[in-house]
Amino acid sequence: MATMSQIIPCLWFDGRAGEAAKFYTELFPNSSVDHIQSNGPDGDEWPNGTENVFMAFVTVAGQPMQLLNAGPEFAFTEAVSFVYPCHGQEELDHYWNALTANGGEESRCGWLKDKFGLSWQIIPDNMGELICNQSAIEAMFTMNKIDIAALEAARDSQMRNGASE
Repeated sequence: MATMSQIIPCLWFDGRAGEAAKFYTELFPNSSVDHIQSNGPDGDEWPNGTENVFMAFVTVAGQPMQLLNAGPEFAFTEAVSFVYPCHGQEELDHYWNALTANGGEESRCGWLKDKFGLSWQIIPDNMGELICNQSAIEAMFTMNKIDIAALEAARDSQMRNGASE
C-alpha cells in the first residue's frame, strides 16, 4: 500500500538548526526529534550540544519539518510564517512569551519573530469569530499580542449596536 505524500517545510538556519530543533520540540506538544544528521565523527548521532547538527528531521505540533544548517546566504522573512491557533488566553500567552523570549520580537496583530527570526502568528483558535466586524478588526490593529477579551468586547459592542458587518 502506498503512503500519502505530504509537503514538509525545510527551514534554512545559519548554524542554529540543532538549537531550534531542541527549542521547538520542547515547546510544542506532539513534537519530537526524529533524526539528526550531524557533522560529528559518527555522522548520524545527536552531537554533544547542538552546534554540530547539519540537518534535523523533527515533528513540531504534528508537522514534520527539516531544519538545515546551511549558512548565512538566506534569512527568514515575514513572507512565510507558521500559524499556531491557541485555545484561550492562557495558552496564547504561554506561546507568545516563549517565542518572543531571548531575542524574539513582537509585531502587530498576533505576529512575532522568534529568536531565530522565524515568523509566527500566535492567534486564538476562534480568530474568525472574533474579528467578524469592523470594531473587532480595528481593535486587533491596535494589538501586538492578541487580547481575546478585548476582541470579544469590541465585537460584541458593535453587534449590540446593530451594526455588525
